[in-house]
Amino acid sequence: MTARDLDADVLVVGAGLGGVAAALAAADRGSTVILTEEFPWIGGQLTSQAVPPDEHPWVESFGVTARYRALRDGIRDVYRRRYPLIDAARGRADLNPGAGWVSKLCVEPRIAHGVLEEMLAPHRSAGRIRLLERVRPTAASVDGDRILSVTVASEADGAQTVITARIVIDATETGELLPLTGTEYVTGFESRSDTGEPSAPDEAQPENIQALSVCFAVEHVDGDHTIDRPERYDFWRSFTPAAWQGERMLSWSAPNPRTLRMGTREFGPNPGDDALAVDADQSRNAGDDNLWIFRRIAARDLFAPGFYSSDICLVNWPSIDYFLAPVLDVPREVELQRYADARQLSLSMLYWMQTEAPRADGGTGFPGLRLRPDVMGSADGLAQAPYHRESRRIRSLTRITENDVSYAVRGDRGATRYEESVGVGMYRIDLHPSTGGDTYIDVASTPFEIPLGALIPQRVTNLLAANKNIGTTHLTNGCYRLHPVEWNIGEAAGHLAAFCLATGTTPHAVHAGGPALSDYLAEIEAAGVERHWRHGAHPY
Repeated sequence: MTARDLDADVLVVGAGLGGVAAALAAADRGSTVILTEEFPWIGGQLTSQAVPPDEHPWVESFGVTARYRALRDGIRDVYRRRYPLIDAARGRADLNPGAGWVSKLCVEPRIAHGVLEEMLAPHRSAGRIRLLERVRPTAASVDGDRILSVTVASEADGAQTVITARIVIDATETGELLPLTGTEYVTGFESRSDTGEPSAPDEAQPENIQALSVCFAVEHVDGDHTIDRPERYDFWRSFTPAAWQGERMLSWSAPNPRTLRMGTREFGPNPGDDALAVDADQSRNAGDDNLWIFRRIAARDLFAPGFYSSDICLVNWPSIDYFLAPVLDVPREVELQRYADARQLSLSMLYWMQTEAPRADGGTGFPGLRLRPDVMGSADGLAQAPYHRESRRIRSLTRITENDVSYAVRGDRGATRYEESVGVGMYRIDLHPSTGGDTYIDVASTPFEIPLGALIPQRVTNLLAANKNIGTTHLTNGCYRLHPVEWNIGEAAGHLAAFCLATGTTPHAVHAGGPALSDYLAEIEAAGVERHWRHGAHPY
């Protein structure tokens, strides 16, 4: 064995939330794991993509796995031990350091990254998990229906490493292993005749994919911190997509996701609001009327006076949604050019805010807005990675459609119940504008379950999906793509991989039922996975 030839029981490609959860679950059950990550930070949408966690209203009490709860508890513990919180904040069991309205736990992404590293640390010390950093998959070797190896290349120097494993888990943000391994998959919007979904189009639209976003964090302090005028500013400043109904995208205006009527949000840095009174429950209040506090990740009034010179605001708003063209299944050079264009959109929004944005006092521009590269862990102040809302999706043993989760379809029966359920989740079917010209698609859903068959490809025998690449549709991806659901999916996949290796069976055989399925489900329940919803979870 050399540095360019590695072997493990389980290979997990992609160290986002699903990938980390998969690695932990497999290692806890005794498997050796190689975990790979393209970007500097593990944690995906919570860290390198800098997206505060989108969670259901009952997250503090039930509806997530024990390991995900440990992650949330660990993040709060860091703030309580290391930060000068005011007493009223420190004593809150539901401490929300950012007091953002989007989530009950808005935090700086670096803190979440540190806790994830800490969760992996014992297994890394013991050699059970090996993390390969700053590499991306470039090739795979396949024999019939089985993956033999995956090749990853260094982002620094291109050096290649060939990794063999008995079971491979694709936890990448866009299902990168699917085309490399020849695994059958779907992209974009399926047709109504295919899925039977009321909200689907008449014809399939494989290139119609939700917007991606490049997030960034800003504070507001004295001085002029205006960035250089972005190269593409003139284009983005005049961009008026159809969904914006004739208004410019670089503005405080955007369509309401549920009514599609144009509305104007407020923006006021450091408003001096009562941060302890924030009630982050999107089933009652979307919370996006004031963009500064919507995804705020540090509320200075919760800390000792002077510790933070300003709140820190995370910008992940409709105005930075990039939907000019898809980035899936295009040449790599085209993909990178479109990522660069998405970054230009984000920088253009910042420049507009600094120079032209209308203020409540009648003036224009907020030159005191300053990027926080240290908070993002990047050189330019933008997130390390784009936030992908949609991935390639496996053709799976079980496909989840709108008819399984929509409240309009299911009513008081609740979402489809699966005896093979490996977890739960809850979010509205929330689709952002897409590359096919769609505006928002918003459908009320019911608390749903995660069927085991959605993680297993129809044909390939030793591949599992552990991110947004499971067997949803374009529509149901909109409610299965959130942080705790991705973690649950990854945890179930990692445990299944280790279970199969320990018992000499396969994912398809476990899914087929009998004692293997019963034993596996009993094990994940014992590990703290909630497979069915408790009483009290309701549609919204």
